[in-house]
Amino acid sequence: MRGFGKLSAGNNFVLTIRDADVIGAALCEALSEAAPEERPGLERAVALAESAAAATDAELRARWARARLAAVGFTGDVASVAAVKALRQAEPRLSLVAAVELQKAAVAHPA
Repeated sequence: MRGFGKLSAGNNFVLTIRDADVIGAALCEALSEAAPEERPGLERAVALAESAAAATDAELRARWARARLAAVGFTGDVASVAAVKALRQAEPRLSLVAAVELQKAAVAHPA
């Protein structure tokens, strides 16, 4: 997920971008045309896409925040001030307010 506008004091949103429905539709189409030996793998892929599509925006933000924290090697408490600092280091365009909102989502939706 990536979706930043210009994050500043006046613009503190993080846009959640979803494309699981498009991927799911493509997989369903492939499944309808699949040879018998391809069907089990495609059926599993359709189930995974449906599961991803069912995630809430808050869950997606939490997943993204945790991934960014992991990318910078943060292993501390997600609810800490250090986590907000690490998020802002990982994504310098994040405002303090946006980083705190992402942190709240990560705390509310543990991995």
